[in-house]
Amino acid sequence: MKTLLVATDFSANARHAAEYGYDLAKQIKADMVLCNAVIVPAETPQSGVLVWPMDDHDLLLFGSTCELENLKSDLEKNARPDGFKPAIALKNESGTVADVVESYAENNLIDLVVIGTHGEGMNSFLLGNHCKNMIEATTKPLMLISPETRFVPLKKIAFATDFTDPKNDLESLFHLIPFARILGAEILLTHIYDGETLPEELRKNISDFMTEVSNKANYPNIYYRSVRNSHVEAGLSWLCEHGQVDMLVMVHRPHSLIYRLLKSSHSEKMAGRLNIPLLVFPSKK
Repeated sequence: MKTLLVATDFSANARHAAEYGYDLAKQIKADMVLCNAVIVPAETPQSGVLVWPMDDHDLLLFGSTCELENLKSDLEKNARPDGFKPAIALKNESGTVADVVESYAENNLIDLVVIGTHGEGMNSFLLGNHCKNMIEATTKPLMLISPETRFVPLKKIAFATDFTDPKNDLESLFHLIPFARILGAEILLTHIYDGETLPEELRKNISDFMTEVSNKANYPNIYYRSVRNSHVEAGLSWLCEHGQVDMLVMVHRPHSLIYRLLKSSHSEKMAGRLNIPLLVFPSKK
């Protein structure tokens, strides 16, 4: 993993995500891009047919550049002189966050996108339009950082799956392994189920999946654990809180676990707060 892109709108939560991204870049010895999407009034639904003056548009971009440079300077001040210092590039452009990030990622070598959520725990990304749009649009692994997330070395990564699409889960898992290897982290494959016992068909799917992992992963630090809970959100929250998990991973695709969470009612609340990073692998286009 060579380059992280951190999307920022200069809010307190976005700044927190940038600080987390910088600490992660130092840990894995990667470089970093700070990216800001400049949304001008003419690009919002409320603006109607108004034309935004070019001079003012340039002024917004100039202000964005100044803010990016200030953020870069603040991040670099916290770097230890005897440690790895990530190179920080700056990028800004007018447009939506998803469009600007995807355009840059498509034309540059970006391995991971980092974005902050605006609220508490996992429920914030369920309700946050920017995060929802990013999850739907991204073609790169996307890491979501809540305001409660504190940086710690990532040593235990939980990969949540329902085993309904093992081929795509394996593809994402094999993409995750090089990242885990750099970190020296173990991967915990986990499944939330409801009922007294696992159905026989599911047991077979899990057994076949683990056999495939054993034969092809070439990484010994992969384990499996099921969690019994009638609510997926509550089960994941419990695992993250009590299982010494440092990061949660999900795969986003139609009918996947995270897809169902995103499409769930806004009245559904998390039984707990997710205070660790959430890494989302994109759906296959």
